[in-house]
Amino acid sequence: MRDLTPAPGSLRFRMHEIIFEAETPAGKAFDVTMLVAIILSVIAVSLESVADIREQHGTMLRLIEWIITIAFTIEYVLRLACVGRPLRYARSFFGIVDLLAIVPTYLSVFFVGSQSLAVIRAIRLLRIARVFKLVRFIGEAEQLERAMRTSLRKITVFLGAVLTLVVILGAAMYLIEGEESGFTSIPQSVYWAIVTMTTVGYGDIAPQTVGGKFLASIAMIIGYGIIAVPTGIMTVELGKARKVTADAQLTRACPGCGAARHDPDAKHCKFCGTSLGP
Repeated sequence: MRDLTPAPGSLRFRMHEIIFEAETPAGKAFDVTMLVAIILSVIAVSLESVADIREQHGTMLRLIEWIITIAFTIEYVLRLACVGRPLRYARSFFGIVDLLAIVPTYLSVFFVGSQSLAVIRAIRLLRIARVFKLVRFIGEAEQLERAMRTSLRKITVFLGAVLTLVVILGAAMYLIEGEESGFTSIPQSVYWAIVTMTTVGYGDIAPQTVGGKFLASIAMIIGYGIIAVPTGIMTVELGKARKVTADAQLTRACPGCGAARHDPDAKHCKFCGTSLGP
């Protein structure tokens, strides 16, 4: 495969340093400018949802949103242009977020109101940790991500058991209470079981008979135990998670794919194999 990594000293290499790195003054200024633009955009979209403000300043807010969207579009194109493997970056987490940050405004031309989805660009504020060298927070995020990934299967199996249980409780409550008490169908009763077991308790449906109240009491007690199980699973996995990246390496971005999570002694990117340089 042809090596498309930007050569040191080239225009693409300098663009990569400015856009992806936060070590140089130009790179930090670029990222801070983008962060300010993100905040302004989210504020503009939020204010536009207020009827009184929209009537008085709607045109100005839309203009601000379009200017920022065009700026983000140019930034996204430049990010793809200055990495050696643009498709890999486009499929990465931040690559997808960068794309989703600009799509809603363009969709608003065809679907009125879809610009409100532009608030998703607030996710890009996660880069603030890299810009301001909050690398310890990045390390904590790494541990949390690892714990969530390793506990996913356990939690999935647990949720399957919970789903089975709420269906059984819902069906039982439907048989005990019936339509007279508001349990008009099994789906409606399952809804009640979910609301009860999660301790939300809307109160829109409530058992009236002794048997129904007894079953509801059992569901409430089970609910407290159910809430504790996922928390316990996550706690155990967090205890097992270990930090595998060094603070000095967390902010280095691969010139090939843009990834920034590498081992302390890494010479090549673990995601695409590109040399990380000296």
